[in-house]
Amino acid sequence: MARTSTTPASAAPRGRRSISSSPGDDAGAADLGRRVADNLKERRRVLGLSLDELAQASGVSRAALSQIETCKTNPSLSVLWKVAVGLGIPFAELLGNDRDNVSLLRRGEAQVLRSPDGKFESRPLARSGAGQGVEAYELRLAGHANHASEPHSPGTRELVTVISGSLRMTVGPESYLLGIGDSLVFPADQRHVYENPNAAEGRYHNVIVYRR
Repeated sequence: MARTSTTPASAAPRGRRSISSSPGDDAGAADLGRRVADNLKERRRVLGLSLDELAQASGVSRAALSQIETCKTNPSLSVLWKVAVGLGIPFAELLGNDRDNVSLLRRGEAQVLRSPDGKFESRPLARSGAGQGVEAYELRLAGHANHASEPHSPGTRELVTVISGSLRMTVGPESYLLGIGDSLVFPADQRHVYENPNAAEGRYHNVIVYRR
């Protein structure tokens, strides 16, 4: 995804409608950072990857990977996606806890990820790691804003459905204009861009399916 960070809801800029979230945003971000650090170290250990080898596979510098593992930085969504691709795992697996047979996520418990400018928001619709190889999100995009996503791991596909507003989806060289209720399934292992052509905020459901 584009370079966006796990900015808490309170950081939303003035003049834009703030979307309510859990009062524990700061604590939630810290917990997320610890989970990412633990999962990254464990995955590297299992795969036998050095920091240098993962840096080469992911395109994220060795120094940045070291800072993530030691909880010294708040990595952007773009960096986290690159790390997950470099490890060859679903994005949610990098963020998640152990899987349970039944997983309940209350709206207020979701760790919402936002861009620094507050124009893009991604809210998970299930706990990280709850569905093997499948992730679901509610996306919100401010009026006339866009969000560019880096290619995911080979064979990954996405389904996006417009809940409100409209969406111009660009996949490789092709663009598709979607209205309320329209859906698009596309290969997500290439660069793709979400663009809101309207002045009002748009809402979308996004399902990511990884090749297993």
